[in-house]
Parts: sequence; structure tokens; C-alpha cells
Amino acid sequence: MRPFEEIVTEYGPMVLRVCRAVLGPQDAEDAWSETFLAALKAYPDLPPGANVEAWLVTVAHRKAIDVTRASARRPVPVEALPERPSRVGRPEEWDGDLWRALGALPVRQRQAVVYHYLAGLPYKEIAALHGGSTDAARRAAADGIKTLRTTYPRPAEQREVAR
Repeated sequence: MRPFEEIVTEYGPMVLRVCRAVLGPQDAEDAWSETFLAALKAYPDLPPGANVEAWLVTVAHRKAIDVTRASARRPVPVEALPERPSRVGRPEEWDGDLWRALGALPVRQRQAVVYHYLAGLPYKEIAALHGGSTDAARRAAADGIKTLRTTYPRPAEQREVAR
């Protein structure tokens, strides 16, 4: 098996080009480094006669995906945070039954319902907070609302029960 230093020397420029093409110049060097760190660990287990170039491109591609995902989760700097004043007060001051019904929801559903319906965040921002997709955030909120409708009585139902 060839020394790993030779592999880096021979294929390093090609891997850097792949990283730059996928990520752009800002994140390419980090992905390049991550590629060769991962490759160094896996190199001793590489079968003899394996296509080293194709293997390194695959590793670089996966590292580029990791960098893309990590950057999508990073907060975006803004000059000032928008003020979103509360219109309903503190959660402890809400109807206790509603508070218990919200608390009984699975975490993702509860957060999606609270972030969308109480904080007014769009599903795209909820997805960014959770690290999932916009559709998953929308689905979680819809499932949470559906559960609340079955477990929490509507005001008209409360009046009928009180009679």
C-alpha cells in the first residue's frame, strides 16, 4: 500500500477542486481537510486495487454535504432582532386545560404549534430551528392541532358541559 502522503500529494488538488465546485471557495478548504482526515482513518482498510480517486471523491462529496448541513443550521447574523410582543401574557396565565393539552403533545408537535401559532414564525423558520424540512414542520403543527382539537374542548362544548 502506498504511503498516505503520496495519496494526498497526488489527489489533493483534485479533491480541492471538487470541494470548491460543490461549496464555493469559503468552505472548500475545511471540507478538503475533513476529507483527508476521514480518508486517513479509513485508508488502512481500503481494499488493494481500489480506485483511490473515486473513493476520495466520494469522501469529499460526503464531507461537502456535512459542511452544507452544518452551515444551514448556523444562525444568520442580523442587525436587530424583531420585537414580537406577546398578546396573551404568560403561559401560566392561560387556561390550565390548554396548558396541560399542549404539554401532552410530543416535543416536535408542541414546538411547531407554539412557534407557528403563538410566536407567528413561518414554517421555514421552524424547520431551521428543528433542523428538518418545511414540510415536516408543517406536518408536526398540523398533527399537534389535530390532537389538540380532539383533547381540548372548544368554547361551545365547554358551555354545553356547564349547563
